[in-house]
Amino acid sequence: MRIFLKKFGIVLISRPAGKEAFLVLQPMLKEIKNNEKIEIEFDGVAVLTPSWADEFITPLLNRYKKRVVLMHTENPSVKATLETLEKAKMARKE
Repeated sequence: MRIFLKKFGIVLISRPAGKEAFLVLQPMLKEIKNNEKIEIEFDGVAVLTPSWADEFITPLLNRYKKRVVLMHTENPSVKATLETLEKAKMARKE
């Protein structure tokens, strides 16, 4: 399954918007096969904030773990947000 984040907009900000996008995704996730990868496509996203990503990406990573593949993460905003999420995850483990 490939999730094109630009379908949710090119500027992805705020926790409520991220949570809403995650809820919209739920029917599709019910149909995913047990070994199917979930590819999150960042191409076309101009801005991604940690709050939006935490509501959308973090639950996917928590639920599907290594099956989640992040694609086209070169955008500075996307890169910085993913680094922030990783640091927060590591801090929670300490």
